[in-house]
Amino acid sequence: MTMSVSLLATAVVLCAVGGILMLTRPLTRILLGAVIAGNGINLLALSSTGSAGAAPLLYGVPLRRVTDPLPQAIALTAIVITLATTAFLLAMAYRSYQLTGTDEVHDDLEDRRIFLRAEVLGERAELREEYRAEPGRTRKERARYRQERHRLRARLRADRALQARGRDAGGDLWHDVLGADPEDYVNDTHDDRGAAG
Repeated sequence: MTMSVSLLATAVVLCAVGGILMLTRPLTRILLGAVIAGNGINLLALSSTGSAGAAPLLYGVPLRRVTDPLPQAIALTAIVITLATTAFLLAMAYRSYQLTGTDEVHDDLEDRRIFLRAEVLGERAELREEYRAEPGRTRKERARYRQERHRLRARLRADRALQARGRDAGGDLWHDVLGADPEDYVNDTHDDRGAAG
């Protein structure tokens, strides 16, 4: 079986470009990356069959000259899956743009909180070990130790306050979980998001 080097190189470039685009934050780039990577994978599957053969007719064609239909069926299935993924990502990007004015994917607040807490606890443990390593500290060194502990505690409190502002829940389960249209925010007098919407 022979494979075209140009088709293989094109498939590799498409998969690489699609993968790089899917690692970015804006949903439109992720969408383009999924489409480009899907096309690259389809091209790779079709180019792996080798050179084109005869049509798989029932009579009159030797089996060794018939094109393998399995990669074509796989490519057709992948096209349908790529279309469904594209529709889903388009809907998600449109909804994100409707609600936030941007299609950028933000960090998960809970993951950020866990990472920050682990980092602060690590710094606090290092500070404690450094402080307890030598007995007989001066008053100035004890004050610096307390100041560093207060700084770390203030860092955690600031992050908790940022998360509380980031939740921005209006209390209506339907609108908070499933999302509301911007017109609903404008008409809602109890929600302060209407002024920005």
